[in-house]
Amino acid sequence: MRRLAAAIGTLVFLTACSEPPQKEIDRAQGAIDAARAAGAEQYASEPFTAATTAMQQTHEAVQQRDYRLALSRAVDANERALEAARQAANGKAKAQTEAEGAILRTQTAVRQLAEQLKTADAARVPARDQEPARRTLTESQRALQEARTAIVATNYPVVMKLVKDVPDRITAEMRGLTQAIDARNARGPRRRR
Repeated sequence: MRRLAAAIGTLVFLTACSEPPQKEIDRAQGAIDAARAAGAEQYASEPFTAATTAMQQTHEAVQQRDYRLALSRAVDANERALEAARQAANGKAKAQTEAEGAILRTQTAVRQLAEQLKTADAARVPARDQEPARRTLTESQRALQEARTAIVATNYPVVMKLVKDVPDRITAEMRGLTQAIDARNARGPRRRR
């Protein structure tokens, strides 16, 4: 009786290892596809790369008919893909928060520059002295509009690229305008002849 049980156990074990672990391979591929859809290539590249590498090793093991190794690699690929999906969700949320903050800072800077240009007009600062700031304002408004479009499309790296340096450029222009306004005010109003 023991021999029969051992023979059946051996037969089941050999049968289980005599064909590719297709169920595990499919599960791992599904997890990799889900991680990719979650943005893991961008936001969790390290575990995603590990998952795809393990999947490639799974296919290589199947080609070599090493089904035990294929099973092991498929399970590893699945676990790494699930981790990549978790990290991608966290990374994407962080990127969204940073992009929204960058847009808010840019909006504030654009508003401040527009107000300072109004002050420069009221102080009768010559148009040639205002021109660099007006050009920066126009460029910043365009970048801000493109960033808003990118954030709707959840393309957070593009948002950051578009508005990353805008507040600093605006600050530099505002310093120049402040100096022009102060110089104009120091001279006093021009009298008409």
